[in-house]
Formats: sequence, C-alpha cells, structure tokens
Amino acid sequence: MGDSQYSFSLTTFSPTGKLVQIEHALTAVGSGQTSLGIKAANGVVIATEKKLPSILVDESSVQKIQNLTPNIGVVYSGMGPDFRVLVRKSRKQAEQYHRLYKVEPIPVTQLVRETAAVMQEFTQSGGVRPFGVSLLVAGFDDKGPQLYQVDPSGSYFSWKASAMGKNVSNAKTFLEKRYTDDMELDDAVHTAILTLKEGFEGQISGKNIEIGIIGADKQFRHALS
Repeated sequence: MGDSQYSFSLTTFSPTGKLVQIEHALTAVGSGQTSLGIKAANGVVIATEKKLPSILVDESSVQKIQNLTPNIGVVYSGMGPDFRVLVRKSRKQAEQYHRLYKVEPIPVTQLVRETAAVMQEFTQSGGVRPFGVSLLVAGFDDKGPQLYQVDPSGSYFSWKASAMGKNVSNAKTFLEKRYTDDMELDDAVHTAILTLKEGFEGQISGKNIEIGIIGADKQFRHALS
C-alpha cells in the first residue's frame, strides 16, 4: 500500500519520511489557478488568474490579491477559504506588532515567518488539517523589495521570481528565460502578464486577472483598479 495507509493521519510519518496530508495539500495548490511573483530592482509585482465559475458571478466580489499591511500584499493558489483565514491571522499579527512598536511597521521577513509558523503548526496538531494554499508575499521595507513563497508545510523561501498553481512548470520555465536582476517594475508587470498568457484560454483582461504592485513609495496597490 505504500504511503497511502498513512494518508488519514496528519501527525504520523510514513516509512518514506512524509506527512502524506501535506502532499494532498500541495495537490490542492497544484490544482489552483496560476499565481506568480516577480521581484524587480525597484519593486515587486504579484499576479494571478481570476477565472470565475460562472458569468453570473460579480467579478468585483472576488479578490485573490489582498493587503496584509499598507506595504505588504499577498496572493494565493489553492483553497480560497483557507487563504481568508491566513489573511486574517497575518493582519492580526501585523497589528499587534504595530501596537507594540507604534509607528514602525512589521518587517516583511518577520510577518512571513509568523504566517509560516501558523501553517507549520497545522501540520503537527490533532483535529486539524494543513492549509490547502501556497502564498506569495510581496513587500517593500528598509531592506528593499522582497518576495517570499510560503507552502502548506510552513517552509518559506525568498525568491527573485516564482510561480505556483496548475500551470507552474510552464510559468517557471518562462520566468527563468525572461528574468534579469536589473529588471524594472514596469518590465516586471509586462513579464507577469506574458507569463499568465502561457496556457491561458481566452483573452486576458482586468476581469480575469489580478495584478498587485509595490514600488519605492512602499504602498501596495492593485495595478488594475
């Protein structure tokens, strides 16, 4: 039976050293819509597909890119309800930091670390399951532009450019060919749109994609709003 007999236990390692529920969470991420992030020399852009289940859905009610703080934004691939829980927890952590240190906003790395700790906690507790989302967190602080990816296991890494979701392999291959260290924010936005076009069915517009950017002004905003 291999690892399958361990798939119903979150806290039991399989003989191959895996927590199989995390593999299932990563499958949920891989079946989600494509999201990506690109760190430029003067900012960061994150972008995602926003394909609605029906033409009757009001597209303005669906937002896959959210602000965590005025200078930090996040996008996800995977399960939307899980994303909302993590956004709420991350915003609470950022507000606690702000209340303690007053005018100083929470550093990007620290907020990523706190969010990853929440996700990791859900891999070792009974009665819960891992979050079925991966996150791309984009921010700009005293250390400059930053881009992090956080996975359901709680692992996180800093990236120059990354992608996740169902078209991840084509998107990452495209980014590897197009990315340069001296890329400016405008070029990063253009590259993000071109990357989403890889494997995209239909015409790209502001109704079926979302783009968020943050530049040297340290204010995260939706580029298409």
